[in-house]
Amino acid sequence: MKREEKNVTDLFIRHFSFWPHLSDAEKELLNAHTHAVHYEKGAQVHRGPFDCIGVLLIKKGQLRVYTLSEDGRDVTLYRLFPDDIGILSAACTLDSVTFDVYIDAEEDTEALLTDASAFRKLSDGNIYVRCYAYELASKRLSDMLWKLQQVLFLSVDRRFAIFLLEESRERKSDTVHLTHEQMARYMGTAREVVTRLIKYFNQEGWTRTGRGCLQIVNRDALKELAGPY
Repeated sequence: MKREEKNVTDLFIRHFSFWPHLSDAEKELLNAHTHAVHYEKGAQVHRGPFDCIGVLLIKKGQLRVYTLSEDGRDVTLYRLFPDDIGILSAACTLDSVTFDVYIDAEEDTEALLTDASAFRKLSDGNIYVRCYAYELASKRLSDMLWKLQQVLFLSVDRRFAIFLLEESRERKSDTVHLTHEQMARYMGTAREVVTRLIKYFNQEGWTRTGRGCLQIVNRDALKELAGPY
């Protein structure tokens, strides 16, 4: 086995729980129809109802998954980071999942892409693949519902506290390197709202603005404001 093929197989073993339940022919099919892809920052990866590219396994970078309103406004549903799996870019392979999402590259991103047609064939012929796909899709739909609940029912200052804590946990750092515009887009609000929130959080001593970043100073205060989530 070539080194590159072995690396890909190792990723499958680590991320696809159905791998041990595939036949040799199914493993060969998965390998043959999976290829490396690279997306430049700002590139549109998936165009909602106009696309069904397949399953993405993120190796490096970051993708943003969002939905669009009729008037063109977008709401970020969740983001995909290294080691995450993008299943809704293959929604056409899941008969009961009809929610269309758009995906953009927030950073230069490297991923493995399994073609939708091949994944559909695996899912149709192997119950373990099908269960994995629906379980992952269910988790993503739950993430989306939680985000929409935040937008609809939580105060904006609580949402901002939750956002900062989640971003800090994901990045394993107390420093958030995002612009006001990016924070607003990820939260589903206006840039001016984020600017006012940062000013308020700084005045309270919860955060501190640095050069091109926002630093969490009082994590306990943010946790109290965020509440259970």
